[in-house]
Amino acid sequence: MKRAWKGLRTNPVVIAVLTRLVVFLLGGLFRSLRMSYVGREVLDEIIRAEGRRVMATFWHGRLLMMPFAYREGPWAIMVSRHPDAEVISRVAERFGIQPVRGSARRGGARALRGMVRASRRGYHLAITPDGPLGPREQVKTGTIELARLAGTPIIPMAFAASHGRFERSWDRLLIPYPFGRGVFVYGEPVVVSPTAGPEEVEKARAVLEEGLRQVTAVADAYFKESAVGHQPSAVGARSERSL
Repeated sequence: MKRAWKGLRTNPVVIAVLTRLVVFLLGGLFRSLRMSYVGREVLDEIIRAEGRRVMATFWHGRLLMMPFAYREGPWAIMVSRHPDAEVISRVAERFGIQPVRGSARRGGARALRGMVRASRRGYHLAITPDGPLGPREQVKTGTIELARLAGTPIIPMAFAASHGRFERSWDRLLIPYPFGRGVFVYGEPVVVSPTAGPEEVEKARAVLEEGLRQVTAVADAYFKESAVGHQPSAVGARSERSL
């Protein structure tokens, strides 16, 4: 089976069919969900009121619905150079997101330069700081370096669903069930100084990691709190953390 897939994953026809199928399924799934948004005013203020670019970050296990997290763009996302990621790259393009191929392990320096160039051309950036292969829910230093070079505030984000399942993959990918409820949560911006040294970069990495864990916890608790009449905790009140 694995040998057969290795041959098929580079077949243009197979890639085209899978891309259309994934786009159709994701679009239909999202439209079936009743969505809530916690802290989205943070992005509205930075992007619309201030006219600044941002870097959206979210754990690899929560990426499935992220093309719908904030549609106002343009956006660029880092995608692995592995052949298995070709469909992901094509799907991103179909949703109007510019893929930049590379990762910390393969083509990392080139991808970093590509993301910086995209930012300078006016793109917002998106990245999974624990991708493409983990460790799960641990921010890599390259994410902070990218923000430092691009000069963009980092926004921790998360998605959760009222009903769904977690895959038995390294990232525990969340797949929401149709016709349920979903929520996007947006956290406080983390700002990295362009002159930040190794200590400041490490501090920013730790702050972002904690911010991502916080928004993920808020997202996961959202429907439990709503069910008992509690107001979900807002984590998106504007309070930039500059490092």
